[in-house]
Amino acid sequence: MWNHIAPILLLIGSNVFMTFAWYGHLKFTNRPLLLVILVSWGIAFFEYCLQVPANRIGYQVYNAPQLKTIQEIITLIVFVAFSVFWLGADLKWNHLVGFALIVIAAFFIFLE
Repeated sequence: MWNHIAPILLLIGSNVFMTFAWYGHLKFTNRPLLLVILVSWGIAFFEYCLQVPANRIGYQVYNAPQLKTIQEIITLIVFVAFSVFWLGADLKWNHLVGFALIVIAAFFIFLE
């Protein structure tokens, strides 16, 4: 059972780091671009430290399309929370519909 849960937990952590690495600097647009690139690389290191083991462990119980689908769903959930709470973005109905359609697509990926 741990091999089913561990990749999900690791991918959640990985996606938190990834989202901050990719989008966290948008709150600091007055900082030099080179600085935010270097900081983003530093954050991304920790993302990879979680993402690589997540996929290695997960590949024992999930196939590659399933792993990628899990990662994408987690990415969307983390990004929605990040954009609302960190960037102060509004979550609109059309965003929710789009995300729901992606979740429906994920359902079909897991059909065996």
